[in-house]
Amino acid sequence: MKQDVTISFERFNHWNELSKNDQELVERANAVSKTAYAPYSKFHVGASLRLSNDEIVTGSNQENIAYPSGLCAERVALFYTGANFPDEQIETLCVVAEGDLLPVDKILSPCGACRQVMLETEVRQKKSYRIILVSQNGVTIVFNSAVDLLPLAFGITD
Repeated sequence: MKQDVTISFERFNHWNELSKNDQELVERANAVSKTAYAPYSKFHVGASLRLSNDEIVTGSNQENIAYPSGLCAERVALFYTGANFPDEQIETLCVVAEGDLLPVDKILSPCGACRQVMLETEVRQKKSYRIILVSQNGVTIVFNSAVDLLPLAFGITD
C-alpha cells in the first residue's frame, strides 16, 4: 500500500516579514554565527531560541580537527538549554548560515543528527516548537514542528 508523507511550512521572501520577536531571533542567530569556530569548513552557523520565560539562548557551530568531534550550532543551543533551563519550554528555534558551502538563495537544512535532537527536545518538553530557517539572501521558511523536518524519525515508539 502506497502512503505519502507531507510536510508543511510557511515561506517568506525575507525574514523582515516575520514578527518582531522572530526578527530578533534572526538577528541574534546572525550575530552568534560570527563566533563559530569553523577553520575547516569556513561555514558559520548560528542558532538562537526563545524560551517560554522569554530568555534567548544562542549557539554557534564548533568544529574540531578530529571530525566528527565538533558540534552544530543547533545542538549547542539545544543542549545548553536542556542543561541550564530544564523547566523552560522552547517556543521557537532559528538557524542561519553563512559561507560558500551553500548558494546564497538556498535554505540551510539542519543535518540528520540535529533534526533528531530537535525532535527529541519536543518529546522531552511534550510540546512542539517553531523552527525558522533563513538563507543568506534572507529567504525564510518556518516549520511548526521538528516532525516536519524528520517525518519518519527514530523515536520512543519505534
